Amino acid sequence: MMLDTALCLERFAWHAGRHADLTIQSLALSSDPAYVSVRNRFSATLTETVTCSDEGAYITSWGYRLGTAEDVESAAARLAFLLAALPA
Repeated sequence: MMLDTALCLERFAWHAGRHADLTIQSLALSSDPAYVSVRNRFSATLTETVTCSDEGAYITSWGYRLGTAEDVESAAARLAFLLAALPA
């Protein structure tokens, strides 16, 4: 079965957006690769771009594996920790 990476990124963006200190800058589902850009709302420099691999792994722009689509909430929480955000 083929993984719907766009749906995975939409879910990731929703969970990341639940964190009080994070804001979604962009959700680019039609780009190649599709990605979501997230930033700490109190810092212009604390930003990260996240993609979803065909295997369902959320990967940062620098290659860090945040987690999988099976536990998207934990993957979003890991990104929040990396961006110094408060818990959801």
